[in-house]
Amino acid sequence: MSAHDLLAGAGILAGMAGVVIVVLPGLLIIVASVVLWALIEQSAAGWVAMGLAISLGVAITILKYLHPGRKLREIGIPTSRLLIALGVGIAGFFLIPVVGAFLGFAVAVYLLERVRVGPRQARTATKATLWAIALSIGIELGGGFLIAAVWLAAAIWG
Repeated sequence: MSAHDLLAGAGILAGMAGVVIVVLPGLLIIVASVVLWALIEQSAAGWVAMGLAISLGVAITILKYLHPGRKLREIGIPTSRLLIALGVGIAGFFLIPVVGAFLGFAVAVYLLERVRVGPRQARTATKATLWAIALSIGIELGGGFLIAAVWLAAAIWG
């Protein structure tokens, strides 16, 4: 393995961490790592890996927003409430590093939905919202692993 192979692998690992920790744009880092690797590699396998990484990155990004968003619309959670909760989550990240974002978001969704629909339905709405977020992260993580597998195959056989 060459130095640029190792750097690409490190970039992919950093992207995977970004998907899980949700601080870095994980999928973008993964795709960028493969693209940069392919530009340095200058091989047919590199070009194929780059094309697949970009295509998969776009498809995964669309899927990670459409599928969970559809589920939230089916439940009836307004987008405005999610945006407010997202703002509280961002503030929570700075107040309590790492876990504050998750706690702030979850508490904000619960409180906003409690005012709108009452305590029992607020619990259901909060669970559905957190499940949708977990699904979105899972889609992005699975896609990241798929792109990493494409890169690894190209690096080994290219």
